[in-house]
Amino acid sequence: MIRINLLPFRLARKRENIRRQVSVFVLSILLAAVGLTCYTLGMDKRIAALQHQIARIDSEIAGYNQKAEQVAHIQNRVKRLENKLEIVASLELRRDAQLLLLEDLQTRIVPGQMWIESIIAEETAVTMTGIAFDNATIADFMRRLEASDLFQEVDLNQTVSKRFDGNLNLKAFELRCRKQPLISETR
Repeated sequence: MIRINLLPFRLARKRENIRRQVSVFVLSILLAAVGLTCYTLGMDKRIAALQHQIARIDSEIAGYNQKAEQVAHIQNRVKRLENKLEIVASLELRRDAQLLLLEDLQTRIVPGQMWIESIIAEETAVTMTGIAFDNATIADFMRRLEASDLFQEVDLNQTVSKRFDGNLNLKAFELRCRKQPLISETR
């Protein structure tokens, strides 16, 4: 009987199987490493692209914030300008009201018998000081003021006799009256 020793062949076959398994294992590890490296590089590339996009958006936001600050500054300037225009308009209304007050007062003075020395016009009241020849002239002036649409509640605060040029005896007076608001003042 012939005996065949197959041990070296089996051993060689086993070694070949082990070598093949080790090669497959090493190759699969290499493939996994290459795959993970590619994946990591791709992710790094995406992260870099997203960071670049974030930086670009941040710069755009900074530009828009700067423009928003400029708009807010312009709005503040416009508001201040509008306030100034309102003040100017109210001053013009008051100027017109004072002009009407003086024009009406001029028509109420008793000509040639009295003089107005000072007028203090407040928002709701007018105080006048002046000189007249006698008390009847002051009373006539007060009646004329009460007949006006601009003056109400005319009160005589005081009258004082004053001597001028040695022998001329005149009456200094002070009147206070409530001022009627004009239509243009109430706007």
